[in-house]
Amino acid sequence: METWVLSRHDIADIVSAVGRDALMGRVIDRLTEGFAEIGHGGRELSPLRDGFVRPEPVHGIFEWMPHRDPGDSITIKTVGYSPGNPGHFGLPTIIGTVARYDDTTGALTALMDGVLLTAMRTGAASAVAAKLLARPDSRTLGLIGAGAQAVTQLHAQSLVFPLERVLVWDTDPAHRDSFARRAAFTGIPVEIADPARIAAEADIITTATSVPVGAGPVLPDGPHREHLHINAVGADLVGKTELPLSLLRRAFVTADHPEQAHREGESQQLAPHESGPGLARLTAEPALADERRGGLSVFDSTGFAFEDALAMEVFLEAAAEHGFGSRLQIEHHPVDTVDPYALQPLPVAAPAPR
Repeated sequence: METWVLSRHDIADIVSAVGRDALMGRVIDRLTEGFAEIGHGGRELSPLRDGFVRPEPVHGIFEWMPHRDPGDSITIKTVGYSPGNPGHFGLPTIIGTVARYDDTTGALTALMDGVLLTAMRTGAASAVAAKLLARPDSRTLGLIGAGAQAVTQLHAQSLVFPLERVLVWDTDPAHRDSFARRAAFTGIPVEIADPARIAAEADIITTATSVPVGAGPVLPDGPHREHLHINAVGADLVGKTELPLSLLRRAFVTADHPEQAHREGESQQLAPHESGPGLARLTAEPALADERRGGLSVFDSTGFAFEDALAMEVFLEAAAEHGFGSRLQIEHHPVDTVDPYALQPLPVAAPAPR
C-alpha cells in the first residue's frame, strides 16, 4: 500500500497552479456544502479535539483532531499551537500535519502539511458565517491580531464582500506594520487603527490573537455599527477569550462546533441557552440567518477536523488535476502478515542440482 504524500513543494505548486483566489474559493464552497450536509443530517460533526497543554518557555497546546466518514476515510490532524514559536525558534505559531486513513483497512492513504490548510479553512469558515450574517454590502473589515491567520481571514472575506479598506491592530508592532505588505495581493488598502476605532467603524471584525488565558478581551464593548458581525477566531484554550461578555450577551452567537465552543471558545462565557443555532443549521436553513442579518452577530470559531477533512479533499483534488505529490511506501506490510520480522521478500529457493 502506497501513501500519497504532498510535500511543501507540492503545496507551493498547487497554490501556483490553481491560484490563491481559486483555491480559497474552492475551500469556501466545500465548507458551505459540508456544513449544509451536517445541517440536513447527512453528515455528523467531528468528535471534540483533545490534547496536551505545555508549559513555558513555549507555552501552548498540542492537539489531535479526528474526523470519520464511515466506509470511506478517517482524517486526523495533529497540530501544535505555540505562541512563542516565532520569537524563540523562528517557526510559525501553528504547526500541523494532516493524515488520511482508509476507514476499512486502517491504511495510511495520504499525508500533507497542515499549516496552510489550517489557515485557509479557518478563513473560509469565517467567510461562510459572514456571508450568512453580515450585510452583503460590507466594505470595512477590522482585524484585531495581524499574524498569519489575519492574512487568510482578509483573503477569504475579500472574495465574498466588496471590501474597500481594512483596519488593523496588533500589540506586536512588527506584525502590525508588516501586514499591509503581506496582504498586498488582495489590493485592499490597509490602515492601522486602535481597537476602539475598529469597533466603531468596521462592518465585519475578525479577532485572531494570541492573548493569554484570562487576559482578554481584546475588543472593547463600545460604540459599533448596528449591523456589526464579528468572527471570533482566537479562542482555542479553556479560559482564553477575546470578546467582552456584555457584547456577547447582546449578540446573536453561532458556532462551528457548538459543544466545543462552549468548552473552549467565546461561548464558554455563556450558558447553552444564550447561544443560537450552530453554523451547520444556519447553512442548511439560510432563512434563520436572514432574520439576524442587520443586527449584532458573532461567529464563535474553534475549528474542528471536519473542516480539515474538506480542505484536504480540495488539496488532493488539485494535486490529482496537476499531477503533484509522491507515492511512498511508508507503512511496513510484511510478506508474511503474521510475522512482523518478514521485512524482505521471502528468498526464492535455488533450483535443485541435476
